[in-house]
Amino acid sequence: MKAMVLEHTSDVSDSPLQLQERPIPLPQPGQILVKLHVCGVCRTDLHVVEGELPDIPFPLIPGHQAVGTVVQVGSKVSEAQEADRVGIAWLQGTCGQCEFCTSGRENLCLRAKFTGYQVDGGYAEYAVVPARFAYPIPPIFSDEEAAPLLCAGIIGYRALRLSGVKPGQRLGLYGFGASAHIAIQIARHWGCQVYVSSLKPEHQALARQLGAVWVGGAMDMPPDKLHGSIIFAPAGDLVPPALRALDRGGTLALAGIHMSPIPSLDYDRDLFGERVIRSVTANTRQDGIDLLREAAAIPIKPHTARFPLEEANRALRELKAGTFQGAAVLTM
Repeated sequence: MKAMVLEHTSDVSDSPLQLQERPIPLPQPGQILVKLHVCGVCRTDLHVVEGELPDIPFPLIPGHQAVGTVVQVGSKVSEAQEADRVGIAWLQGTCGQCEFCTSGRENLCLRAKFTGYQVDGGYAEYAVVPARFAYPIPPIFSDEEAAPLLCAGIIGYRALRLSGVKPGQRLGLYGFGASAHIAIQIARHWGCQVYVSSLKPEHQALARQLGAVWVGGAMDMPPDKLHGSIIFAPAGDLVPPALRALDRGGTLALAGIHMSPIPSLDYDRDLFGERVIRSVTANTRQDGIDLLREAAAIPIKPHTARFPLEEANRALRELKAGTFQGAAVLTM
């Protein structure tokens, strides 16, 4: 099979991913083999490729927003069968026994395995995944539409929940890439007023198109106090102004897997008034199930930019530069 393989980390300007021929993996007990049609390109992939996440096992096939068709089923599988259309997302395995797994918080399992980071992922023509961690794709979505939902959508949905924002309240979004452009559609469906801060004029334009009541630059202060906010951009310097923009009792959720250093906070100015700051760590399978159900009901309309598999390096460069709206998707 063809795959884009990472042999060592490097800046994406160096085109570190190599197109290689790799053996088609065989499904082990509990696994399914999926012939992939598309794979979304995520900022986490950029962090992996550029070495901002630790302990990467080389060689590695990145990618964790893959959609395809089941072509082979391993033993001890009851959750899927051949010809099913499924999605492969970030979370690919947990221990199932720790205090986190047994309390609905499997995203915090210390033995969790993550697709395209600790095990081979979706920048390839085939991939294996434990059947319990594959998601049936609602028929309302094309492959290209479904791919961004599997990480950008799921993380955006979990971040919305953790921000504590309620239907009809005011929500702030900092950064307006793949996750944010899905989150705003959910929040608008809830009747929220959404305030967007973004650097790129084209991202600001998309935010207005999707119903933001206010759009400003990254450091601009929204005209109204916010009940909850999410920082999607990996920029720690956004944290103090985002906290100051919150109303009393508001929550700021940090949705990135990696973030630049956060400046020191002033307690009276930034936190007092029971403002809350919290991180968002991966997702549970239930998050994915709930997101796909709600996305189909709304329905969410992801904006995508298509790239052939062999142009994954270019897709990552354009992601880093912020030159496209919405989410990038590799086609096989």
